[in-house]
Amino acid sequence: MGTLWYCLVAAMLAMYVLLDGFDLGAGLLHLGLARSDAERRTILATIGSVWDGNEVWLIAAGGTLYFAFPALYASSFSGFYLPLMIVLWLLILRGIAIEFRGHVAGPVWGPLWDAAFSLSSGLLAIVFGAALGNVVRGVPLDANGLFFEPLWTDFRLGPQTGVLDWYTILVGLAAYFALAQHGALWVALKTEGVIVRRARRCASASWWAVVLLTALVTLVSFRVQPQIAANFAAHPWGWIFPALAALGLAGVRIWFAAEPANVAEKRAFLSSCAFLAGLLSSAAFGIYPLVLPSRTSAAYSLTIANTLAGAHGLKVGLAWWIFGMALVAAYSTFVYRQQAGKVKAANAHSAGP
Repeated sequence: MGTLWYCLVAAMLAMYVLLDGFDLGAGLLHLGLARSDAERRTILATIGSVWDGNEVWLIAAGGTLYFAFPALYASSFSGFYLPLMIVLWLLILRGIAIEFRGHVAGPVWGPLWDAAFSLSSGLLAIVFGAALGNVVRGVPLDANGLFFEPLWTDFRLGPQTGVLDWYTILVGLAAYFALAQHGALWVALKTEGVIVRRARRCASASWWAVVLLTALVTLVSFRVQPQIAANFAAHPWGWIFPALAALGLAGVRIWFAAEPANVAEKRAFLSSCAFLAGLLSSAAFGIYPLVLPSRTSAAYSLTIANTLAGAHGLKVGLAWWIFGMALVAAYSTFVYRQQAGKVKAANAHSAGP
């Protein structure tokens, strides 16, 4: 039961990254891809009806984590209090930037919120990547399963770590470029004309950074977290997850150069989804059965076994979880089907924020 809930939480977080990842990527590229207000409205229109719905997956993942692993929820939400507040404020800033930019006509108001939208999107990508780096690296847990991390200490991988060190910053940069690529592929899929050409160039340039940083993070992670090497050595079938990531990354390059363009853009975007899913699955597989490793002592690590809720509650909750997530999946499918196809510049101008 514990492994099942571990996989469910990991899958929900992966869905959040796949869906909200492309609108974070579109946001951080917002100013770079658009040269006019009409073009900025077009890019916003590609995510305008789905960005808030995508964040439901993050909320649902947090609720599932609270239900299935309450001890992990209590420890991580208190220890990561500072970065969680940063995430909250960035999400708020990003949301109000989308809504506020079109409320007042003027030379300052719109550009101000456009800058806020791009900045908050980029910082969220880095912060989420650093958060993943913290989970893989481990935190300074004590014997009671509690910890607190400042924003940084000495940027080294010692027993008393900060949220930011050289490793988590490296993972944050990898996340930034991976989501930039993901967002550029989405914009290319959903727009026409000159924006598509810019998005394709951006995706092509980002691809090389993603390859380099992914390889570097992978090599370093095997040294930073010994559990990863142990799991892959004990269960060779787990290499299917890195293989999926590698095939997805290769697929982005292959399909993006193919014709016809509309088919190639869709397959390139789906390849990016496969890359991100493989990468996150590799991380989840690598640290299993740990849910939050300890840097101070391996005995203090939080695992599935010592953080799991009661068996009866988990069995009853599973039925409700299936029902609830089926509704979320059905609604998401409906919205995306309604928004299928290219965004027209005229429609974006009339319906844009």
